[in-house]
Amino acid sequence: MQRLLKTMIAFTSLVLMPAAAFAQASIVGTVKDASGAVLPGVTVEASSPALIEKTRSVTSNGTGQYAIEDLRPGTYTVTFSLAGFSTVRREGIELGGRFIATVNADLRVGGVAETITVSGQAPVVDVTSTRNQQVISGQTIAEIPSSRQYSAFTHLVPAINVQQNDFSGSNPALYSVFQIHGGRRNEGQVLVDGMNGGYQGMGVSGYVPEVGNAQEVVFSLSGGLGESTTGGPQMNIIPRQGGNTFSGSYFVNGAGSAMQSSNFTDQVRAAGLDAPNQVKRIWDVNATLGGPIKRDRLWDDRKDEGPLG
Repeated sequence: MQRLLKTMIAFTSLVLMPAAAFAQASIVGTVKDASGAVLPGVTVEASSPALIEKTRSVTSNGTGQYAIEDLRPGTYTVTFSLAGFSTVRREGIELGGRFIATVNADLRVGGVAETITVSGQAPVVDVTSTRNQQVISGQTIAEIPSSRQYSAFTHLVPAINVQQNDFSGSNPALYSVFQIHGGRRNEGQVLVDGMNGGYQGMGVSGYVPEVGNAQEVVFSLSGGLGESTTGGPQMNIIPRQGGNTFSGSYFVNGAGSAMQSSNFTDQVRAAGLDAPNQVKRIWDVNATLGGPIKRDRLWDDRKDEGPLG
């Protein structure tokens, strides 16, 4: 029975998995020797707890260049190894969104067991593309005092012009449109792991994406590719993955009429207002549980979302 349950969960995860993850990063670079000559055939490994397979490797080509693509957000270690040369390791490479980190290496002749760890600042500027993006990390999402509606996060990006913004979450049924650089009001798109959650020809809809437990939220402001439905900004919500250990979280907030102030004075009543708008109650409950279905093979991240009303 337990084996059947695991099979059903695995099948459901595969069915619901997006065809292509839209906001995945890459690590690229060039490998040379001490004299500056390029080195082909170097094994380049990127390892991180964010990878279900733990390590992903490629080999540098004839011009010494390599590219490791489709990497999930997280902290990576890049290792360069070639027979007859010392192994070089770069640690603390932070990846988020569609950031392309350039990590080069210079290998020198050395023993097989010799490893050189290069310490220094991780690349923070994407020098390989003209894309302009802003990433809101999962920690910021968890700690910022706002509603868990996507419209609350569009408010955080100064370049975006937001209409009908619902920052407090007091009107959860209202979808919020946004644009940038003087574009049309409906050009902003809301994506979930690269999948469009809006109406045809419009970037948003009545669909309410799960934002509170996102791994990160990536805003693409300019420099997008030709497959975009519109020319406006894109808000891509990257769902959180599980891991090799079980973990979870619980979030709840709420408010009622006792927490609302009022400026309903006799002067306002005399002007013709019978009664002001009032919050009866508003609350949001969100719980998560994630962990391995099979360690190093299949992860799970289950969510239990309470209504906002």
